Amino acid sequence: MSTSATPSVLFVCVHNAGRSQMGAAFLTRLGGDHVRVRSAGSAPADSVNPAVVEAMREVGIDISAETPKVLTVEAVQSSDVVITMGCGDACPYFPGKRYLDWQLDDPAGQGVAAVRPIRDEIERRIRRLLAELGIEASA
Repeated sequence: MSTSATPSVLFVCVHNAGRSQMGAAFLTRLGGDHVRVRSAGSAPADSVNPAVVEAMREVGIDISAETPKVLTVEAVQSSDVVITMGCGDACPYFPGKRYLDWQLDDPAGQGVAAVRPIRDEIERRIRRLLAELGIEASA
């Protein structure tokens, strides 16, 4: 981890349209100003998955204005924790970074009913991550 008092977390998936967007949104909501959050994709989609937007809206988080972003070496270098969600070997590796690979179903092409359990599992993992980082979850 960096010497900064505020850890930085990067969520990465292929399209940055589902899992990584949910992870970033939950960490932003629950971590507040105690953590810096980014998300990116190795092959970003044109827009965030509408079923993911709806599933997040159901828990009071609006990600409708989010847009998929391209993964850059700089984003990885400036992060303390890199959480991959099905991006395979597309994520650059730098020694000294903490990497977590979260195996989660891909919400692509799924309806809201299929996205809900993925969303709920991501929230559970975010709460565990915050505890590991010594940050009390808000909300």
